Amino acid sequence: QVRLVESGGGLVQAGDSLRLSCTASDLTFSSYVLGWFRQAPGKEREFVAAISRAGGLTDYADSVKGRFTISRDNAANTVYLLMISLEPEDTAVYYCGKERLITRKWPVRDEIEYDSWGQGTQVTVSL
Repeated sequence: QVRLVESGGGLVQAGDSLRLSCTASDLTFSSYVLGWFRQAPGKEREFVAAISRAGGLTDYADSVKGRFTISRDNAANTVYLLMISLEPEDTAVYYCGKERLITRKWPVRDEIEYDSWGQGTQVTVSL
């Protein structure tokens, strides 16, 4: 059974930075596109960023482009999300997921195309 475990969230002030990590177990990690999503209170879960299997392609939501960077270390079975210039609007629970089916599709932005969600990590940005 694949397990994804997110970590690195916290309470920060606007303008600060955080780096989230997501580690996988029981997974041929490099075989899958990986993505970060977030869910703010009262809102649907939304796409944040995705990275291709070897890490050569990345995709970002417009709201985070230029501020967030997704990366992966396949040897460590870990995907990262570096977030700088954080804004209160970034407050949410952040989740990572893996591609549900191995396809050649890119980009992969729909939540339904991911599975094996972790428990999430809370990011709270105060003014």
